[in-house]
Amino acid sequence: MSVGGLERTTARRAELDELEAQLAKQLAEVRTEPDELAVAERVLDRVSEQLADERFSAAPAPGQVGGRTVMLIPHRTPDVEETMLPPDYQRIRTAVR
Repeated sequence: MSVGGLERTTARRAELDELEAQLAKQLAEVRTEPDELAVAERVLDRVSEQLADERFSAAPAPGQVGGRTVMLIPHRTPDVEETMLPPDYQRIRTAVR
């Protein structure tokens, strides 16, 4: 083999070695991603459950005022939607508008 051919062969081998290293790194990342996604899904499920519990606890509850049962309305915050109001209050808001 000529000197030029040996240099090209050596250079190509170095390129292939570098490509192999890059592909091995990518393969390792691809293999770990499903595990990371599973953890993220579990965290998302927990957060969703917590938010649902918080919304449920913020729902209107009956109370007593002057000996009468009334529906207590939670304090208005940016994340509270009109749909969380009791139906009678929703109808009143619609009529007022």
